[in-house]
Amino acid sequence: MKVGIAFANTGPFGTAEGAALCGRSAEAAGFDSLWTVEHVVYPDSYGSTYPYDDSGRMLMAPDTDLTDPLTWLTWVGAHTSTIRLATGILILPERNPVVLAKQLGTMDTLTGGRVDLGIGVGWLREEFDALGIPWERRGARTDEYVAAMRTLWSGDSVDFDGDFVSFSGVSSNPKPTSGAVPIVVGGHTDAAARRAGRLGDGFWPGKGDLDHLLDVMRREAESRDRDPDAIEVTWAGDLTAGDDPLATAAELASRGVDRLIVPSFVFWQDTEQRMATFGDDVVAQLADL
Repeated sequence: MKVGIAFANTGPFGTAEGAALCGRSAEAAGFDSLWTVEHVVYPDSYGSTYPYDDSGRMLMAPDTDLTDPLTWLTWVGAHTSTIRLATGILILPERNPVVLAKQLGTMDTLTGGRVDLGIGVGWLREEFDALGIPWERRGARTDEYVAAMRTLWSGDSVDFDGDFVSFSGVSSNPKPTSGAVPIVVGGHTDAAARRAGRLGDGFWPGKGDLDHLLDVMRREAESRDRDPDAIEVTWAGDLTAGDDPLATAAELASRGVDRLIVPSFVFWQDTEQRMATFGDDVVAQLADL
């Protein structure tokens, strides 16, 4: 069982010094990955419902520093050597996929092939409005952007003709070290589960009925002649509370979870010591699950 850290670019870890400390301490403690969050802008007012808190509102103030995930991961990559560097998640339909393919290829090359792209379709319509990007069909846009990036990573002088992006006879280099950046689909809906089964290298259900979502993902993968067991599953299981985190992890592993995520805020104070202790008491014990 792998263990990663979510919301890694928030709080004190959002600074240059904090980011480097987070990366070095997490790597030394045996965590396998760091996962960032993003919003390009924070609207003064919004009618959209934040799906991951009962209040329906984002749990940060408008003036909160939230560093760009790709910049943060590149900085952390320069201060580490083995830990994986993941977006969790990047709002893919808000990005130009041709530019993003170049950025990710560069990041992956510079960090020795350690980048994972966690993607979502977004929930904050007002952010799309500020960026001048249509809210409608963002799911279809997301699927097409994945295909376009994978085409750019597949070779040189490539062509792509879609509803949202088209190019002909172009090359994007450097390419990812292993030929492509793994894509992890995030989300808590059946649509996200189907997207993971259809095109994902991984699936991170943000919340909800884990067994149902994994069943939807697996059935979609099988319908596409894909191996559902090859789709790595990440879940935010709580290993920081309760009497037996190892039993919690074992139970989740039996249900198909490959990686558990711990929120970064539990390590905001006494970072190096707390991560080291957690690494010894939990991370190392889960290695054989």
